[in-house]
Amino acid sequence: MTRAGELEALVRDSASLMQVLRAARDLDLPDWLVFSGAVYQKVLNHLTGRPDDFGLKDYDLGYFDPDTSWEAEDRVIRQAAATLPQPLDQLVEVRNQARVHLWFEGRFGEPYAPLSCSADALGRFVSPTFAVGVRLEADDRLTVAAPFGLEDLFTLRLRPNPTRPPGDFRRKVTGVLERWPELRIPEGA
Repeated sequence: MTRAGELEALVRDSASLMQVLRAARDLDLPDWLVFSGAVYQKVLNHLTGRPDDFGLKDYDLGYFDPDTSWEAEDRVIRQAAATLPQPLDQLVEVRNQARVHLWFEGRFGEPYAPLSCSADALGRFVSPTFAVGVRLEADDRLTVAAPFGLEDLFTLRLRPNPTRPPGDFRRKVTGVLERWPELRIPEGA
């Protein structure tokens, strides 16, 4: 089985993630993905023998809408909350990826060029291990977006994103290493 096939099996085996994916599909948002911890943590938990939702803080639901107004994004956030059952309605964080560049630098202190689609955001994650997203299509196929592939994730390798400037990688992954100490950082990273 391919890594994408392994990921698909793990995603489909997660009742909570599938519930979020079905709700996201029903919202019919433009160019959407569920990504980050909602996806990679399922794999880490499976590989390390932890419960399915161990360490999960939220489900990141990104979509790409050229309307970058806060009001348009807020409407989608409220619509998603009304669609999702409790407690998932409180755990899904919805963000229009077309407007991330408007607030990112102020919040995180580093510049963020505009994106052209939701999958572009994955290429900016601090590590290839985290750069994975999924979408449940209308025909129930699962689309996987992983610009760096899935090998790092499935081999528990945590390395810096080669396209980002070096710097605060170790600081940003501290919490992940505390929850999954099995992750290995290559020497020199």
